Amino acid sequence: MPMAELKEQLRTDMTASMKARDALRTQTLRMVMTAISNAEVAGKESQHLTDADVVAILVSEHKKRKEAAEAFDLGKRPELADKERAEAAILSEYLPEPLSDTELTEIIAAAIAQANGADLGMKAMGQVMGLVTPQTKGRADGSAVAAEVKRQLGV
Repeated sequence: MPMAELKEQLRTDMTASMKARDALRTQTLRMVMTAISNAEVAGKESQHLTDADVVAILVSEHKKRKEAAEAFDLGKRPELADKERAEAAILSEYLPEPLSDTELTEIIAAAIAQANGADLGMKAMGQVMGLVTPQTKGRADGSAVAAEVKRQLGV
């Protein structure tokens, strides 16, 4: 499997946006490439990131932009909030298709069944989350997943 095709796609798109003089896209993609480089430097044993690693970085950066936009809204700074939302929209182009509520509910129900009907309430939460997280990583917000697991476990 080729390593980090997504990283190469980001690099290619950044070059294209520079040529097109699209300042916002260039700045956003440059920020992501910096985050990827920082992750490669931080990973002592291996300097090559997989596409899954790159998606995790994209998810993190996307979440930061959404949170910053909310903070700017609260601070009555709509121009900065709009910029953060525009950056988040660019990043979302590179993220996997998000799970629908129905898909998320089905994945969690299957994980509960796989955990032998985990009806132990809060004790089963960790076990079920361990089964669900790999399937939802990058495709659903972790807090939404946890809330749905709690709901289905009756906690």
